Order: sequence, then C-alpha cells, then structure tokens
Amino acid sequence: MDTANLDAIDRTLLTALQRDGRATVGELAEAVSLSTSPCWRRIRHLEETGVIAGYHAHLDRDRVGLGVLGFVQLTLQDHTADTTSALEREIMALPQVLSCHNLSGRYDYQLEVVAPDLPSFSEYVRTRIRALPGVREISTNFSLKEVKRTVALPL
Repeated sequence: MDTANLDAIDRTLLTALQRDGRATVGELAEAVSLSTSPCWRRIRHLEETGVIAGYHAHLDRDRVGLGVLGFVQLTLQDHTADTTSALEREIMALPQVLSCHNLSGRYDYQLEVVAPDLPSFSEYVRTRIRALPGVREISTNFSLKEVKRTVALPL
C-alpha cells in the first residue's frame, strides 16, 4: 500500500494510533466517525498491508537506567558486499544500538547507542563497536540534551 491509497480516514486512524497505540476500536471509530466494524476492517487492512508495522511501549530510557545516549559514526575499510553485510548483520544483534543508518558523506554508518553511564559506553565502543567487521575509523558524539524524540510520522 502506498500513500496514494491512504485516504483521510486512514490518515486520521494512523495519527490516532501513533498518539495512543492502546486506543480501543470504539475510541478510534469515534475519532474517524465510523462504526466499529468498518473501523476494525480498516485497521486490519493497514496491518496486513504493512502500513502498521507493530505496536510498542515507549520507555523512558533514563528511568530504565540508560542515561547516556551517543552517536557513533563509522568509516569502513572497504565497501564490499561481504563487509557491509557482515557489519549490518552484527549490528542487528546489538541491543544497545537503537538505530543504524547507512550514510552519504564522510562517514559510512551512524549508530545511536545507549548505555547506563560513560564508562560503560566507552567500554562498549572499545570492545563491541571497534570489533565489528570492516571498521576502520570511529567518531563519537554524545547527546547533551534530547530536545525532541518521536516515532510518529507526519501524515
């Protein structure tokens, strides 16, 4: 399903679900002025077509003991398919890495990494990140203050 197939009701439903993933079908139906059955069918269709990829609890990282957020930029030794596939496969298995982006520009990848404190973060980068396949150079920046974080897409 592409965005051309999303009508105003779908967009309103998706916005409401992004705001509150625990909303009941009745609450969602009321928000889009539908009865519950057609609303439920729309939600199921959005799930089945992959527009809704899942439902998640948003945790406060400080309250779960992950007070350090850092951005780790990687430059690779080479850009062969074997190297990048091995790197990406290993990154996928690292729970401390919240996101990984293949970049254009000076660095090849940027990782968003969490840790309980600076010594833990430092140890993690030195032992786990540096050991990733093909890594030639690492640069790290720390978040001093998170101004905005959202996973809600603008519809």
